[in-house]
Amino acid sequence: MNKDWIDLLVKSGAHESIQDFGDLAGEILAVARETTISPCVNIGLIQAAGEDAESFLHNLLTNDIKGIAPDGVQRAGFCTPKGRLLADFLIWHGADDLFLQLSADILPGILKKLSMYVLRSKVKLTDATARYIVMGLSGPSAGTLLAEIGATPPAPMHIASFPTGIVIGIAEHRFQLVIRATEAIAVWKQLLASARPVGVAAWQWLDIAAGIPHISVPTQEQFVPQMINFELIGGVGFKKGCYPGQEIVARTEYLGKIKKRMVRARLVEGTVAVGDSVYAPETGEQACGSIVAIAPSPAGGTELLAVLPSSAAKAGEVYLRSPSGPRLALLELPYQTD
Repeated sequence: MNKDWIDLLVKSGAHESIQDFGDLAGEILAVARETTISPCVNIGLIQAAGEDAESFLHNLLTNDIKGIAPDGVQRAGFCTPKGRLLADFLIWHGADDLFLQLSADILPGILKKLSMYVLRSKVKLTDATARYIVMGLSGPSAGTLLAEIGATPPAPMHIASFPTGIVIGIAEHRFQLVIRATEAIAVWKQLLASARPVGVAAWQWLDIAAGIPHISVPTQEQFVPQMINFELIGGVGFKKGCYPGQEIVARTEYLGKIKKRMVRARLVEGTVAVGDSVYAPETGEQACGSIVAIAPSPAGGTELLAVLPSSAAKAGEVYLRSPSGPRLALLELPYQTD
C-alpha cells in the first residue's frame, strides 16, 4: 500500500482503517444522494503480463477472458476443484497486459495460488497495488467531474483512458478510477474541490445496494458462484472451456434448482461481521447460511448481503448467529434471482 497516499488520507481526517472521514453516518447518507469520492484502499490489483496472459487466465477463471473487448471489463471468479470461490475479480486490458481487481485481504494468497499454475506459460503475475491508486467516484455530478480531469465517462462495464490512468464504468453515475500512484494525489485534490470525501464503508454500501458481492478471507471456499448470484451479474460464462471447478458449477446450473441464493437484508440493531452464520426455523439449530458483506445503512443499522436457502428467504424469517438471535429485515435486490 502506498504510504504517502495513506498519510495524506489520515491527515485529511480519515480514520486509520479509512472506513470513514470522521462522520460515518453522514457519509453513508451522502453517498446515497450526493457526489462523493472514496479512497478504495480495500481493493488490490494483480497485473498479468506476457504473451500467454490471456489464455492462462481464460483456462483458470469462470468467464471468457479471451472475449474481453479492449474497452471492456469482465467479472470472473477463481474456484477450487470443488467449485467453491477463492476470489472474484474485475478484469480489464492494460496496454500489453491484464489487470485483475480483487479484495486486498486475499491478494497475497491468490497471487501465490495463481502462480502455482504458471508452469511453462509465458506469463508474469505481480502485485500492482502499490503502483496504482484506486478511487470510487459516484453521484449526480460524477460524469461532469470526470470531464474536468480529462476523462470521458464510460458506459457501465467499460473503461476509458485519460492522461493519468483509466476510468471504469461501474453503473450509471458510478465510476472507479485507477490512477498511477505518482499522479493520484493531484487528481484526488482536484476532485475534492467538488466531491465530498467518504470512506471505504460508504463505497461498500453502494456494492451491497447493487447486489454485488466480493469474496474476502472469511468467505473463501464457502460458495459456488450461483450462491452469491455471480452468474446474474455477469461473472460466469457457461459456454467457455474448462476451468477448476467447472463441472460442479455447470452441474449446479443445469441439473436442478439452485437451493441457496444471496439476499440483501438489514440488521436494525446490534453488530454483525462477515462470515457470521444465519439461521431459519426450517433448519432449527443448524446454521443455514452466512454473511457475505456488510456496511452501515442510510436507514440506520447495518445493511448486508447473506447467502441462505431460497425457501428461508421466501418465508421471511432469518436470524443472526442463533435461532433466537436478531431478526434480519429482508430487502429487495436490483435484479431477479429466480
